[in-house]
Amino acid sequence: MTSSKSGTTPETPRASTASKAANRAAKAPKAPKAAKELKAAKVPKAESHLALVRRARRINRELAEVYPYAHPELDFRNPFELLVATVLSAQTTDLRVNQTTPALFAAYPTPEDMAAAVPEEMEELIRPTGFFRAKTKSLLGLSAALRDDFGGEVPGRLEDLVKLPGVGRKTANVVLGNAFGVPGITVDTHFGRLVRRWKWTDEEDPVKVEAVIAGIFPKSEWTMLSHRVIFHGRRICHSRKPACGACPIAPLCPSYGEGETDPEKAAKLLKYEMGGYPGQRLSPPADFPGKPAPALGAA
Repeated sequence: MTSSKSGTTPETPRASTASKAANRAAKAPKAPKAAKELKAAKVPKAESHLALVRRARRINRELAEVYPYAHPELDFRNPFELLVATVLSAQTTDLRVNQTTPALFAAYPTPEDMAAAVPEEMEELIRPTGFFRAKTKSLLGLSAALRDDFGGEVPGRLEDLVKLPGVGRKTANVVLGNAFGVPGITVDTHFGRLVRRWKWTDEEDPVKVEAVIAGIFPKSEWTMLSHRVIFHGRRICHSRKPACGACPIAPLCPSYGEGETDPEKAAKLLKYEMGGYPGQRLSPPADFPGKPAPALGAA
């Protein structure tokens, strides 16, 4: 993949036609047959590792059918923009970040520009994302580090990325997987919640969760698995009120019934393209079947 100075887009959307995207948009997730009669999938208390692997991989295959267009939901054109956007995404939505970064990157398109920014001016630009003073400090620090230690380039190694101010394993894996093609597992709140609901692990610590999931799936699946699980968590398997009755993988879920099981009521809980609403990206990939998100301040 290209570096932050290349100016080229690191994403290479899969070949897709407008008709395919339209067809996918029409294929909204359907509630499983006899959803009210379903029961949570039983998981043996002494489930073997092999059985767990098979069960988890089946869920992943089903998610791949539901979300063939899964992708990172932050707008970016190069590794530097993805790094900055991911840092900004802490404690806010990707939508709010995507609505904020156009003005930010217009003002500071390179690490050198951002490192020289006046803190108060940057704070005003990123204020909508919350915690803007702490985030400004992180962005100034990581930009200076990129300028001074990496020749203005975003490094493509985990051990280098986590040394940057404001960058942890989650952010590093996002950047590696989506800007450099290096497989990584992104353990955010959605990912952690779902893998515990599916009883893939009972670990709470993100690093331990990452290690467990890495032992279940081959490296080649890590990045897309992360996108699929996060997509599902944001659209259907919500934290407080999961839409169980509208979930396409309900028959495989050991936690089925924690949320609304009535298909009609569950359908009203669907979000983004699954519920007929715009997505989070202002510039989504060509194969995304939903509508682009509105710009900041748009009606």
